[in-house]
Amino acid sequence: GEDTRKSFVDHLYTALHQKGIYTFKDDERLEKGKAISPELLKAIENARFAVIVFSTNYASSSWCLDELVKIVECKNSMGQTILPVFYDVEPSNVRRQEGLFGEGFPKQEDKVLKWKAALTEAGSISGWDLRNTANGHESKCIQEIVGVIMSKLGDTVSSDVDNLVGVGCRVDKMISLLAMGVEDVRIVGIYGVSGIGKTIIAKFTFDKISNLFEGCSFLHEVGESSKKSGRQSLQEKLLSEILMERDVKIKNVFEGINVTKQRLRHKKVFVVLDDVDHADQLEALAGNHDWFGQGSRIIITTRNKSLLYRIAVDVTDEVSTLNDNEATQLFQLNAFKKSHAEEEYDDKLSYHVVKFAGGLPLAIKVLGSFLGDTDNTEGVLRKFTLGGLLSAGPWGGEGGAKWSYKPRGA
Repeated sequence: GEDTRKSFVDHLYTALHQKGIYTFKDDERLEKGKAISPELLKAIENARFAVIVFSTNYASSSWCLDELVKIVECKNSMGQTILPVFYDVEPSNVRRQEGLFGEGFPKQEDKVLKWKAALTEAGSISGWDLRNTANGHESKCIQEIVGVIMSKLGDTVSSDVDNLVGVGCRVDKMISLLAMGVEDVRIVGIYGVSGIGKTIIAKFTFDKISNLFEGCSFLHEVGESSKKSGRQSLQEKLLSEILMERDVKIKNVFEGINVTKQRLRHKKVFVVLDDVDHADQLEALAGNHDWFGQGSRIIITTRNKSLLYRIAVDVTDEVSTLNDNEATQLFQLNAFKKSHAEEEYDDKLSYHVVKFAGGLPLAIKVLGSFLGDTDNTEGVLRKFTLGGLLSAGPWGGEGGAKWSYKPRGA
């Protein structure tokens, strides 16, 4: 409602952003007399969580009520989680539209039944009654809400990692290299050939621990972005994401370096610079430890190990290829939609492909998807082995570093 938008809601929004959680707030995008925008409808549909702050004036806003109807629809059709906060109203008054909460109810007969049904359903969900939570201290209530969301997101990340072959143990190793218990600034560089999984390891690590920092930024494809938009644009994006400020503008790379030092040197941040391919990108984005506050962590991924020695990287690590068991499981999941072969030819095909791919996850996925599309596995196996293709590997050998695959639309 209007009465909480610039206070409780704004503070909650800031707290979520500081934990690296992408949050959509409807404030300035809504104008009186206008219907809900397609942008907001899409944001509601894509959201995992909807925090609804019920206040005295909430039910007098047709915007809020229309949003609530959409949120409840998404809860029932897509499993969205609703987290209600009863700011200065009784939960029972929300459920029944009674007391001050129901006095300003809009008189739109065509919508009233839907509004009341949505209020009854959302008001029945267990949430936070601010008057009875943390003795009414808003900041403590906000901490609890953020904690619940982070916990639920963490469970999802752990589940996703467990479902990816060979990723979980490599993410655990990455976190170990970051030495999270040490209050220093640490820069870790990981390197390896294309398709070995550097980005996915960095991304899952980022998702798993970003809630431990005051500000976070994940810069994808730094090398490519630097060529297209320049290092200055990357500096602006880095600062904008960490400081949660829109439209950060700097005049040139040197100013960007100075602004980064000034604004981040007392801030505990987590930064991932993904797919760096030139030393000047590192020098512009993470040139030294003293740019960042104590406890900060920087991850750099690259195909070129020598780049990591151009700045004071604390730890370097080569991402290992999948072992035969991991590679076989990954191939069979992509080719046969199961983690083990059920027929002799499937088993033979798996063996040859795994040897050919040389443990490269991306190569295994591409081959698995391609070969899994055919009903004539025996014929494919005979053609490939007789033609010498699968015996010409490993893919991860001499030619592996030159090969990469990018899906359409990526």
